[in-house]
Amino acid sequence: MNILWITWKDMGHPEAGGAEVVCYELCKRLARDGHQVTMLTTDYPGAKPQSNIDGVAVIRIGSSRYTHPFQALWYYIRHLRNKFDVVIEEVNGGAPYFTSWFGRKSPRYMLYHQLARINWLYEIPSPFSYLGYYVLVPLATRLASLAGAPLITVSESSKQELNRYGFNAATTNIISEGIQIDPLSQIATVTKYAQPTVLSHGSMRAMKRTIDQIKAFELAKKHIPNLQMKISGSSSGAYGKKVLDYIAHSPYKSDIEYLGRTTDEQKMELMQKCHAILVTSIEEGWGLIVTEANSQGTPAIVYDVAGLRDSVRHGETGLITAENPAGLADGIVSIFADQQAYLSMRQKGWEWSKQLTFDQSYKDFKQAVDLA
Repeated sequence: MNILWITWKDMGHPEAGGAEVVCYELCKRLARDGHQVTMLTTDYPGAKPQSNIDGVAVIRIGSSRYTHPFQALWYYIRHLRNKFDVVIEEVNGGAPYFTSWFGRKSPRYMLYHQLARINWLYEIPSPFSYLGYYVLVPLATRLASLAGAPLITVSESSKQELNRYGFNAATTNIISEGIQIDPLSQIATVTKYAQPTVLSHGSMRAMKRTIDQIKAFELAKKHIPNLQMKISGSSSGAYGKKVLDYIAHSPYKSDIEYLGRTTDEQKMELMQKCHAILVTSIEEGWGLIVTEANSQGTPAIVYDVAGLRDSVRHGETGLITAENPAGLADGIVSIFADQQAYLSMRQKGWEWSKQLTFDQSYKDFKQAVDLA
């Protein structure tokens, strides 16, 4: 089939994250199976207006996250409408493209990893943050649902939230997410750090709440005196500077190691050697970082929020805590208190990660769009 995939970012975008990994892996497999795939996405410095990535034709229009949806829709109407067998509209940040209102000849599907409504309050300056949270995202999502296109999402949490905005539960399909790294062949051979160590990994953004993790570490260290913390990820931006300043003034700064932005190899080594990973995002579609850590023999301690509560089975593959540093600290203390329970979580998380592959995600996706 001739498939159009509209999305905000491709894998080469400087701000690409887990959603872009999923998009890339699915599009690559579609092209591999003989489908003609065109991706309409945004431009960024150093990118070509048009290129080909693993058999996927990429068209880049507009460079601003605020104007790109309108520019992409206008380009679609002028050049691409009614030229494809299937249209996949991937929504990121709560901004639909509204292609479902134009060119209804082609079957089309809405793909949401998460609604991302609350992100506006953390990532966008006020008063625009309140405008987005209270008006723009709810209105845009409701209008998108009225077009009647079937919904594809990646977790039960995202499905329930989007159904509240009018998407039909009967035509909503959940696809699994996969990971790009291979699970360990066995976890018994992995040697952890000699001292109990928790990991914080990912770009330092307000929505990730890295400072909450450091506060939880400080509270837990009062109960676990030899507790250590490793932090990896980009600290560029205003929030990153706040994190580094907080570390510098922490009474336990000598026990906190900031490693900066790390390579994939370094990330895997950290996931293998640390005892637990802390994840405190305000919301996720699915916590890919959780599954990645599980695949390397490390359970996660996470906040009880959408996406993270889906990627962790509480008490079985990791721990879900109250959404505050004190709750997270209780989780840290708890996970080190029972060695047998900890070893069981490592084992079950690792076994579950082996089931979450992009081949399975692709199989789910094909069934959702009737390509199977």
